[in-house]
Amino acid sequence: MFVLGIDPGLSRCGYGCVHKTAGRSCAVSAGVLATPPADPLPVRLAALARDLTDLFDELAPQVVVVERVLFQVNARTAMATGQASGLALATAAQHGCEVVQYSPNEVKLAVAGHGGAGKAQVQRMVQVLLDLAVVPSPPDVADALALALCHIAMAPLTAAAARAGRVGTDPTPGWAR
Repeated sequence: MFVLGIDPGLSRCGYGCVHKTAGRSCAVSAGVLATPPADPLPVRLAALARDLTDLFDELAPQVVVVERVLFQVNARTAMATGQASGLALATAAQHGCEVVQYSPNEVKLAVAGHGGAGKAQVQRMVQVLLDLAVVPSPPDVADALALALCHIAMAPLTAAAARAGRVGTDPTPGWAR
């Protein structure tokens, strides 16, 4: 499985590509796509769209995982994050990738074992799970890698639920909802 995680943001859009073979996950590529805050919004969005297209062309992921935008205190930040998320989702669809979204809490639970884990905990667990020499930094990179790892952990459960005839792909047991 070849999974690209995207932590959407307009100033800093984190990405992390993870390949899983023979039960082992390995980081293939990770980084941040940045746009200058001084540039006008349409110019920044166009630059991010180009960068995402180039990234997808280069990596050719099977699955793209984008963090689900749930809530932000700052409305301006929420709008920018939502716009970046939309670009990532559209670019993935244009490239024919399977697209999945997980909430921050789902990612933290899958990677750190606790839905309320802090940034440092997530960074450290990503380092351990991918056997990286250093903690992935900045946090946008760790979050993107964590998104990919979350999907790698959840995909077998989601597939099993689909085979069992469960409606949708929500792997949560009925009694736990």
